[in-house]
Amino acid sequence: MFKYLKEDIEVVFDQDPAARSYLEVIFTYSGLHAIWAHRIAHWLYKRKFFFLARVISQISRFFTGIEIHPGAKIGRRFFIDHGMGVVIGETCEIGNNVTIYQGVTLGGTGKEKGKRHPTLKDNVLVATGAKVLGSITVGENSKIGAGSVVLKDVPPNSTVVGIPGRIVVRDGVKVKKDLNHRDLPDPILDYCKHLETEIKQLKQEIEQLKQERSLENAD
Repeated sequence: MFKYLKEDIEVVFDQDPAARSYLEVIFTYSGLHAIWAHRIAHWLYKRKFFFLARVISQISRFFTGIEIHPGAKIGRRFFIDHGMGVVIGETCEIGNNVTIYQGVTLGGTGKEKGKRHPTLKDNVLVATGAKVLGSITVGENSKIGAGSVVLKDVPPNSTVVGIPGRIVVRDGVKVKKDLNHRDLPDPILDYCKHLETEIKQLKQEIEQLKQERSLENAD
């Protein structure tokens, strides 16, 4: 248990450059408090103390602003940065070395039974405000862009952006796990720029045809 607690603290220093001391991390990081409360609630949940597990979960939600259902399975070195507004559903499965930011929802799409929440494999990063919904799988080393809405499976080593989420595959190259959300690709913007270039070329061709027609009429 103490080994896991130490890992939870150390991952904060790895992921957050603002962390200065162990005391600061232990007493002021709500994401860390929510994870520790969840580990207790999940232990009770597995032993069928459902009511007590939910009570701990709701107390943690009140103090941290982070709602993690006690039934969710969370791996090692999980990091929630800031965390306000994070929601993690009952049948979520989260691997090791996963990072999520404030406003993220790992939720369901309706009232279906059974596995109805996402599975996040190892080394996944979910950026601010992203929504990952339904019984889908986000593959290893993938990144979900800020504000994206993901409704379909994401292959490993991929980046997803947009509403609905669009996959930008990087040829199997591991996506760098950093904090710079601005560097995510935007396929819609790229397509708009491509259309703009084509329109400019067409305008130039039309002007050229007009000039040729004017010269022919002058002759």
